[in-house]
Amino acid sequence: MTTLGAVAVTAATFLGMEFVAWFMHRFVLHGPLWFLHRSHHVRHPHRFERNDFFFLFYGSLSMLLIIFGSENHDFRFWMGVGIASYGTLYFFVHDVLIHGRLRFWRKSRNTYLRALNMAHKMHHKTTGRDGSEEFGLLWISPKYFRMALNRPAPSRTLKSTAKATE
Repeated sequence: MTTLGAVAVTAATFLGMEFVAWFMHRFVLHGPLWFLHRSHHVRHPHRFERNDFFFLFYGSLSMLLIIFGSENHDFRFWMGVGIASYGTLYFFVHDVLIHGRLRFWRKSRNTYLRALNMAHKMHHKTTGRDGSEEFGLLWISPKYFRMALNRPAPSRTLKSTAKATE
């Protein structure tokens, strides 16, 4: 496969994963697999939740595609790379930035990231299976961009800067 083809397959898979993630979240996680996903919508004292097992599905799919496509670096390999890339970004945006599971990236002054955070908070406003909105990760409704633009960015005070450098 040519370099351009590899980049195209990886990029198309990465972008396609946003649609797959939206569909799965909306119709499967808030549908028949709610019994696993529910743990993500309710407060709990545990470090991990049943919802964390979903990474095994996408991680296994990515790994299998990379393994079976690695001999010739065919389209399967690059699809696996695209899924892995999306999963990596998902981890940092969703688990680190939005949910703060690792405490090294708390607040952002970036309008897009703040809008993304607002949209996700609206998704979690409903703790039940029904009534949620904003099921994607990277694509969000324009109303959240407007909200982020109208709300002042978090200020960086000497106290928060000192904590960040510790």
